[in-house]
Amino acid sequence: MKNKNIYFIFCLFCFGNVICVSSQNTKKTDQLFEDKAYKAAASAYETLNKTPEILQNLSDAYYYIGDMEKAVNTYELLIKDQGAILDVDRKFRYGQALKSLQRYDEADVVLSQYFGNAQDTQLLIEEMHKTVPHNFVTSQMLSTEGVSEFGPSYYVKNQLVFASTRAQENPRYAWNDLPYLNLYKGQIESNGTLSHIAPFSTTINTATHESNATFSKDGKRIYFNRTDQKRTKVDGKKVANIKIYTAALIDGAWTNIVALPFNDDRYNCEHPSLSHDEKTLYFASDMPGSLGDFDIYKVTLNDDGTYGIPENLGENINTKQREQFPYISEINTLYFSSNGHPGLGGLDIFRYEMTKNSTETPVNLGSTANSSYDDFGFILNEQSNTGYLSSNRGGIDALFTFLREDNILTKYLVEGLVQDKNSKEILPGALVKLLDDNKQVIQDTIVDQTAKYLFKIEPNKNYTVRGTSGRYVPLDVDFSTDINGKISHNIYLSLESYVDAEETIDETEEGDVQVQLDRIFFDFDAWEIKPEAATTLNVLVDLMKKYDEMEVEVSAHTDARGPETYNLALSKKRAAATLEYVVSQGIDRDRLSSIGYGEIQPLNRCVKEVYCSDKEHDINRRCEFKVLN
Repeated sequence: MKNKNIYFIFCLFCFGNVICVSSQNTKKTDQLFEDKAYKAAASAYETLNKTPEILQNLSDAYYYIGDMEKAVNTYELLIKDQGAILDVDRKFRYGQALKSLQRYDEADVVLSQYFGNAQDTQLLIEEMHKTVPHNFVTSQMLSTEGVSEFGPSYYVKNQLVFASTRAQENPRYAWNDLPYLNLYKGQIESNGTLSHIAPFSTTINTATHESNATFSKDGKRIYFNRTDQKRTKVDGKKVANIKIYTAALIDGAWTNIVALPFNDDRYNCEHPSLSHDEKTLYFASDMPGSLGDFDIYKVTLNDDGTYGIPENLGENINTKQREQFPYISEINTLYFSSNGHPGLGGLDIFRYEMTKNSTETPVNLGSTANSSYDDFGFILNEQSNTGYLSSNRGGIDALFTFLREDNILTKYLVEGLVQDKNSKEILPGALVKLLDDNKQVIQDTIVDQTAKYLFKIEPNKNYTVRGTSGRYVPLDVDFSTDINGKISHNIYLSLESYVDAEETIDETEEGDVQVQLDRIFFDFDAWEIKPEAATTLNVLVDLMKKYDEMEVEVSAHTDARGPETYNLALSKKRAAATLEYVVSQGIDRDRLSSIGYGEIQPLNRCVKEVYCSDKEHDINRRCEFKVLN
């Protein structure tokens, strides 16, 4: 018994010690996660028992270091094996991670729940393919393996400045275990690549991060990011925030390096971009009042060297997610990156025309510029249509050159005018449809007061433009596009009125267009279609088969003799019977309507209070066929 007790006490001690060690390891790993040392935290969490709490942090750590495949697998393990319900922010990260792997259908389900509206990424990609104004031919620039590079900016004498982790001697950044960033410069060659790459400046570069520079046109003023070396407690956590600095080039040396006055230890200011007239600085920040994680702001640079009050660019541009890396081109077009606007996954690059009082929606640059991963740090020479962007689509941040070209699909158009064939008057309100080679409607429009229509089309396809208007004969015009042929087709639809085209169709004094048929006779108190009436109605059937978009209202009328309620009911039955006969001859029911007016619309003076002959009463006993369309 004594030996058994000793064994039991020994096991209890060992088991308790394991629990203690495991608890200590979890606390240490949690602290790594809190300190945003995500790469080290992920490695440590991998060795621990996978509780829901650990899986939550592990999945987020994978997400933050860009390992999206492991992030998705861990989120799914958390959901499926642990039965956890993701909180709103984690649901967004899970959806974005799915997008990165191009699992769009699954991502759309998750993100539809997050945004509260339907998401269809594949449809978005297809639409952008046809509608984005430009395509981009991109090429990744060569860099040292395992080196992160991003945030390019133009500098004087055809040079490019960018951020890089090339300085292996720098301290390592706990987030991703890469060296701290420094600014580098290189000479831009004719093919867009860089030569003579070297550190930018020993006075600008320090032991902490420097990145995202922007310069005055003369190259004597710089604005750039720098991360605080000290950590400041914000909301109970110690963080090292990013600030925007400026410096002046004096006698060949960068001096007077100072932080801009709107920086603050409590929030980040980053990614400066100087406007072409050098009067406005655009930047990103999570300062109080931001709509999301980061918003785009602008601030006025006063002539006396002071700064205005930072101004949020508003909800047209900013969302409750991240908007970062603004770049303002020489024609005042704002380019920025966002994961809050509809995109392909991660940060996508968008453009926004900074015109006065603009309320347009930012335009995604499309799948030739963006990927399912983060794409950002876009700069452009509007004159040469060349530029640079950053992306981690290859697993690590890298620089890409690009050539911007017009998207030819946006140049293929069919347009024209709708007018009366005889009078040449324009026909506002006409309906114009674009049909494919299977005669299926793919676009339609009701023309405005100018009577002009325009449709975007595609090369190497057959189309039909169809014009219709209430009292006019529908007109089809067939045409084709060719990859090497015209990219714009002016087609003028000259519609002929039914009155001009058909002898049996006329216009009444009231302006109604009617099919003039022989009178239809019914037996007394009856509504069956007799053979003679069928022969007359076949004229209408033939017309409606000839004009397959013609719509007709069948109306029946009685004379004033007899009770009013009886006459109304009888007229409705006769109108309905007439409609049914026309339908029985192969006319679509949707093209017909019937109405009975009873005795209330006489063509002469014969109302109940007036004596009329039988012949006069007969004039009011009729069926009418009004062309509606």
